[in-house]
Amino acid sequence: VMSQSRSIIFVETTDHLEPSPLVSCSVESATRIYHDRPVVFFMKGLNNSTWLDLNSTYAAFSLLSAMKNVFIFPLQMETLFQETPLLPWYHKVNATQEKHWVHISSDASRLALIWKYGGTYMDTDVISIRPIPVTNFLAAEASQFSSNGIFGFPHHHWFIWDCMKDFVQNYNGRIWGNQGPILMTRRLQALCNLTNFHNVEDQSCQNISFLHPQRFYPIPYPAWRQYYKVWKKSPDFNNSYALHLWNFMNKEHKTVVAGSNTLVENLYKTYCPTTYKALIQGTEGS
Repeated sequence: VMSQSRSIIFVETTDHLEPSPLVSCSVESATRIYHDRPVVFFMKGLNNSTWLDLNSTYAAFSLLSAMKNVFIFPLQMETLFQETPLLPWYHKVNATQEKHWVHISSDASRLALIWKYGGTYMDTDVISIRPIPVTNFLAAEASQFSSNGIFGFPHHHWFIWDCMKDFVQNYNGRIWGNQGPILMTRRLQALCNLTNFHNVEDQSCQNISFLHPQRFYPIPYPAWRQYYKVWKKSPDFNNSYALHLWNFMNKEHKTVVAGSNTLVENLYKTYCPTTYKALIQGTEGS
């Protein structure tokens, strides 16, 4: 399934087995935009004994597994980290002592998956709206600062190997983002002199495209609530390939409400209509 570095890869590192409407929308929107590519969702909570019950128990799980180019696999970190620099770190680290373990294990897993299989990694709060036209890329969150919420490389690309080595050498689980965006930014800065973005032009660094913040972060994280507001005129996001909804900021558990006419409701209707009908409209009055 995952040969040729063409997969779109999602990861769930909690033991949570029921995809939320936002996770479902992320995966569904990717299947629609990349309909000729495998969309692969790795779930840590999945094992052979849980699999059989899931389709009947969770609406979102059965909805996603019914899509023809969606493949759902267990995330087995011990196996995944074999033959990578991450394995000794994984054996040594005490997950119960790690404050940000869900995020750190996700940061590690996405690197190993792209190293082994290649393709495009996306966070599960990213809604795809048009195809990304490049293969080797990092996404800028701001000038001179890379995110790790979406990136793409062919398998066995040296940049990802360097990221895994750096992950272990400079490991610090206490600092939020140290193993993720801070790591990606540090590796990129080691290669190139990063400058501020001008207009909506992407940058390039040693054959790696560094994509303008407008491509995935047209609404920056301090303004994340804008997605949950009603807009007089919806933005067209003409310069974007996907929209990152900053779910880790959403401590208020804002959700999509049918008929609210919020920006996010309209995005669901357009880019993940099956999720919208089944998980948003379908739950009204239940």
